[in-house]
Amino acid sequence: MKVLVAHNHYQQPGGEDQAFAAETGLLEKRGHTVVRLVADNNQICSMAKFSLARATVWSSAAHREVRAVLRRERPDVMHVHNTFPLLSPAIYFAARDEGVPVVQTLHNYRLICPNALLFRDGRVCEDCVGKIAPLPGVLHACYRGSRATSAVVAAMLTAHNAIGTWGRVVDLFIVLTEFARKKFVAGGLPADRMFVKPNFVDPDPGVGPRDGEYFLFVGRLVPEKGLDTLLSAWERGNIASDAELRIIGDGPLAEYVRARAAATARVKYLGAQARDRVLAEMRGARCLVFPTMLYEGFPFVIAEAFAVGLPVIGTDRGAAASLIAPGRTGLHFAPGDPAHLRAQLRWAVDHSDAMREMGDRARLVYEAELTADRNYALLTRAYAKVGVQRAQHG
Repeated sequence: MKVLVAHNHYQQPGGEDQAFAAETGLLEKRGHTVVRLVADNNQICSMAKFSLARATVWSSAAHREVRAVLRRERPDVMHVHNTFPLLSPAIYFAARDEGVPVVQTLHNYRLICPNALLFRDGRVCEDCVGKIAPLPGVLHACYRGSRATSAVVAAMLTAHNAIGTWGRVVDLFIVLTEFARKKFVAGGLPADRMFVKPNFVDPDPGVGPRDGEYFLFVGRLVPEKGLDTLLSAWERGNIASDAELRIIGDGPLAEYVRARAAATARVKYLGAQARDRVLAEMRGARCLVFPTMLYEGFPFVIAEAFAVGLPVIGTDRGAAASLIAPGRTGLHFAPGDPAHLRAQLRWAVDHSDAMREMGDRARLVYEAELTADRNYALLTRAYAKVGVQRAQHG
């Protein structure tokens, strides 16, 4: 099987880039031919604003390039991870023109929300969901705090909603959770073209001793990740005399987190760390804390926690709510509620045996649903749904 995999890299690497690398590598390891077609948002700096706006709605250059690659390579399927903004939905039409089926993974909520998060002004927002023209996103300057740039994203969505691009030229959408599937269907995407396939963790990092007394946060340091909730919960008093909070990550709030950590007992800010160090910290932790305010797509950090047998205390919202089974693989708390989070942290300290059992069950979830083998089976099943007859290698 030959797969053309298209992806527009963001300026700040994230989970979508990680998924793109993991899936292309997985296909190659299983003996398939992968043709990578990538764009990089670092190119934006050298583009005129009008050219970028036009390319976001319809990139003639990307259409020509993709069509030429399709003619030369003749892949069995084109799998798209991200088109925004440089590739644009024009590449779907290039595949249709060449008779190549299109599979699109929806890593975020861009097709139903201009800022892709379904979140603004510190709260969940679904004002644009189901609208052909997402005008609230322009009014509230949801994309990068600018009405002008938000209008460009809205124009792209409006144009392709109006001509039915998602239903006409995308053969299958891969969504990462059942929660996301329901949101996209509510937003008008075709329910019969949705296929749920999570991300995966490979290689298997192995189960750790989980003998540390510390709780662990891993993530980008931005307000919507719930850091203020986490730190406020910790500052309200001792979770336990020997409990420690360790924070790994970088981002706009790095200095803020560093200062609050320095002023708070038993909080250690470790900064950005390589993946090996992150996994080592996970293997020794008592629990991962995931205080996000967002719906999220499919947080790799939860999948990695499950892989090492680490339970997760996370918000009862979006992907976290659907991935964490309360009382079985972790605990839930209300987003933005320090008191509720503190109560769950205290419960975890007082019920260490129960938390260890949750970690064991989290590992079983990884083994059943989040391995490379399981993901390969799901990925090839998705390709088979769009008529790829040689999905299975050999």
